[in-house]
Amino acid sequence: MNLVTAIVSGLGHGFYTNGMAILFKPISADLNLTRAATSWATGIGRLQGGIEAPITGWLSDRFGPKWVMIVGICFISAGLVLMNFIASLWAYYVVWGMIIGVGINLALTIAADKALANWFIKKRGLAFGVRFAFIGICGVLVVPLIEWMAGAYEWRMTCLIWAGVMFASIPLLWALVRQQRPEYYGLLPDGVTVEPDIAVDVDSMIAWGVEYATGLEEIEFTLRQAMKTRSYWMFVIAWVCASVVLGGINIHVYNFLTDMGIDSAVASGMLAMMVFFTVPGRFFGGFVADRIRKDRQNYLVAGAFLLQAIGIAAYLLYQNITMAYVFLVLYGLGSGAPTPLRLTLIGRYFGRKAFASIQGSAMMFSAPVGLLAPVFSGWVYDTTGSYMNAFIVYVGLVVLAALLMCLIRPPQPPSVVGDIRKFM
Repeated sequence: MNLVTAIVSGLGHGFYTNGMAILFKPISADLNLTRAATSWATGIGRLQGGIEAPITGWLSDRFGPKWVMIVGICFISAGLVLMNFIASLWAYYVVWGMIIGVGINLALTIAADKALANWFIKKRGLAFGVRFAFIGICGVLVVPLIEWMAGAYEWRMTCLIWAGVMFASIPLLWALVRQQRPEYYGLLPDGVTVEPDIAVDVDSMIAWGVEYATGLEEIEFTLRQAMKTRSYWMFVIAWVCASVVLGGINIHVYNFLTDMGIDSAVASGMLAMMVFFTVPGRFFGGFVADRIRKDRQNYLVAGAFLLQAIGIAAYLLYQNITMAYVFLVLYGLGSGAPTPLRLTLIGRYFGRKAFASIQGSAMMFSAPVGLLAPVFSGWVYDTTGSYMNAFIVYVGLVVLAALLMCLIRPPQPPSVVGDIRKFM
């Protein structure tokens, strides 16, 4: 299950995020758009993803993640087919920003994370680290492939081909993704088994699962209980700041490199290198998270944010090709690690019961900045001819996110957890 969700997510996110960096200029030229206008589609996708996130989280908690993911893949595939036919600004916004955006957010974010969170507690960091490392590897492979396809077939046919790739993943999701927690299959999290000669019903298995989690210092919160804690809101604010940086930089990295006079093939290789350096950050971030107390995991996230700040600041101080490589390496490492750490932290702090709902509600607050961040970068370039002023803002925001993560603490257990069967 971990491997299949990782590969499918890698193919989808790799195309939608890193692939968009490659297709950005061809789409902009074909539709005669400014960089700010072209960026709006990605911003719209992030905005509706935030609005949609609480619903996706509730559906994943209430009914299980499998069908949510399959419906999302259908949206992605249909949207990529429609990209072959768009001829106007508004059609581009509707298809890329809304239809494909809905699919990405349904299939490849909260539901996929819920599927893993259900099955791992002690090994959750490693599970997420492996998943997101594979996503990073897929991203590395996708970038040069899309660069070649865009040159050989142009961007419309590239989208059509990728629609087929994504649709072909549906049988894998159907066969390998589990709909429920392991207790429904006679197992406990982390692969812990029950004696085969002991006959137990689902209620007893769920109770054992809660007891197992409690033994690992994981208490199950409802969404309402989580939102009453100081930790939840500090976490949300930190991630809003970090989301501005990710949204503002990732879509424009390829443009930033080619604007320096770097050849497009070399620039795509440098983009792939940046994605490659997210892989060790993702894997080791999750690996280390399993081996430290939950009251210290926040410092790992803070350290990753500071790596991003150092990378961006290094280029701002010395704007040359060498520092561009330093920026990409440090930014890749620093932006990769928080992804599994964020999910591990949510699970450690708030448990499995409402994991997807809590994650979805947190993502909702990032929606407005998800809309504006790539547009802000495009607007800064359109008005100044450079991304430097935007980079200065991003250094300040990611440092603020690091400081907030240093101050966050695990929440106190709720006085009443509630019915353990709710949202199972």
